[in-house]
Amino acid sequence: MTLMEVLSDPTRKAAVIADGARLIEDEVGTKSGLSGLALKAAYRTVLSVRPGIIHAALGHLLPEFAPAIDPMYAKALASGDTTAWFKANATAVAEALLAVTDARARRAENRVLQTAYQGVRGQAQAHVVAAVPGLARLLDRHVR
Repeated sequence: MTLMEVLSDPTRKAAVIADGARLIEDEVGTKSGLSGLALKAAYRTVLSVRPGIIHAALGHLLPEFAPAIDPMYAKALASGDTTAWFKANATAVAEALLAVTDARARRAENRVLQTAYQGVRGQAQAHVVAAVPGLARLLDRHVR
């Protein structure tokens, strides 16, 4: 099964979105230091501008993420250890996801959201790389 196939079922898509939002919230919560403070502030700004935006954004982005992630997940499954494969290829996974969000941010009409995204984009790859093992577990839970 692929993520694209999972997303075609509204109930399963909603479960992936809920788990994805939890993964994002958990990852933001683990951040510390100045960059962590900046990320948490940007996250709060985004939530204050549009409550529920994380779920909505995932709903819009998942169909764009899926074509980038499905081939990687297939390779991870073939390796026999999806989490280990994702960890070993975390930079490539992060780059694939960020290419999608960068394109989406360029098209965003809300300037506050664009500014918040640009404010954290410089550190985004490190944060996404850190979340990749959680993404592998999420995919195992919903796609396998």
